[in-house]
Amino acid sequence: MMAELTVISAAFAMGAAIPAEFCCSRISPPLSWGQVPEGTQSIAVLCDDPDAPGGDWVHWVLFNLPPDTTELPKGIPTTPTLPNGAVQGTTDYGRSGYDGPCPPPGRAHRYFFKVYALDTKLALTPKARKSDLLKAMQGHILAQGELAGKFGR
Repeated sequence: MMAELTVISAAFAMGAAIPAEFCCSRISPPLSWGQVPEGTQSIAVLCDDPDAPGGDWVHWVLFNLPPDTTELPKGIPTTPTLPNGAVQGTTDYGRSGYDGPCPPPGRAHRYFFKVYALDTKLALTPKARKSDLLKAMQGHILAQGELAGKFGR
């Protein structure tokens, strides 16, 4: 059975509004999660919006975080690679790094920050998209969890 990770943010609670500072900007919110299972070799993070007009819209693809990582501070650089060896894939905006929620005016959208503990490092490049990450993670997820927030304009 897959273990559950508890994902939290100092910026917003589960199901609550995501502060405007992290929306329509490239400033990522702080995230943290519980202890990962023994055997974890890397951690991946995805953020997406299933309520986007054209279907799922991807706001963040981050993978190969070191296995001892338990938090991400506010404002992760948007570079394709990070000093700790992690890689940021390509969002639906066509670039690497975090792209905050920025839905069209109207009803609020839901945003899911998903964290995965993996039993391997992934052989993907910064050109990797969500679909590439999901395929590469198949059979390698030891634990996962998510934090959901909302934002509307």
